[in-house]
Amino acid sequence: MFLAGSLLFHAFIILSGITAGLWAHILLRVAPEKVLPFGQAWARLALGALRVLCGIRIAYEGLENIPDGPVILAAQHQSALDTMIWFTRLPKPAYVMKQELSRLPVLGPLLIPSGQIPLDRSGGAKALRELTERVRAAAAAGRQIIIFPEGTRVAPGTRGHLQPGIVAIARATGLPVIPISTDSGLCWGRNAIRKHPGTVHVRVHPPLPPGLDRATMLGALENVYYPSTPCG
Repeated sequence: MFLAGSLLFHAFIILSGITAGLWAHILLRVAPEKVLPFGQAWARLALGALRVLCGIRIAYEGLENIPDGPVILAAQHQSALDTMIWFTRLPKPAYVMKQELSRLPVLGPLLIPSGQIPLDRSGGAKALRELTERVRAAAAAGRQIIIFPEGTRVAPGTRGHLQPGIVAIARATGLPVIPISTDSGLCWGRNAIRKHPGTVHVRVHPPLPPGLDRATMLGALENVYYPSTPCG
C-alpha cells in the first residue's frame, strides 16, 4: 500500500512538474514576476499530494522566530522534502542551490529567474565571492535566504560537515542566522522511492547572536538537530 502511494506521488510530481514548468516558461516571457508565486502554488499542491498519497504531514515549531523581511535560514538537509517546504512558508524564498540544478530540463531554467541563488561548488574563492554578492542582492530585495550548510543530505539524528559559506554570507549581509532542524529523512529517505506515513517535524530555533566568529557559529549549528525518532 505504501509503495503504491509512493509511486503515485512520484508520477504526480513528474507529470505536474513538467506541466507547471511549461506554463511557467510562458509566464517568464509575459509576467516574470509571477514565476515565483506560480512555483509556490505548485509546491503547496505537491505537499498536499504527499499528504493524501503517502500519509506524510508536516508539523512546524517556532515559526514565530522568523522575522518579517530578509533573513538567513540555516536548515538541516535530510530529504528532497526540505527543498520544497519553504516555498510554502515564506513570502519570498531564495534557496542557495548547486549550480547544476539550473541545467535541469524544463524546471532548471526557471530557478534563477525566480530568485534562487546558484553556487558553483567547485569554484573556490571566486564562487564564494559571487555567492555573497548574490545573497546581498537577495537581501536588498527583501528575500528570505535558505541555505543547507551541510551541502548535502545527511542521515536523521546526525549533522554532516558544515561548509563555511554560511559564515561568509552572514558576515556579508549582517542578517540574523536562524537554525532549522528536521527529521524529514525518517519519512522520506535519501534517494528512496518508498515513503513512510507519519509526521515530519520542522523546528525553527531562535536566531544566533550577531557577530559570532566562524568556529562559534559552526559549533552552534552543529549542536542543532532534531532527535531521531521513528516516523509515525
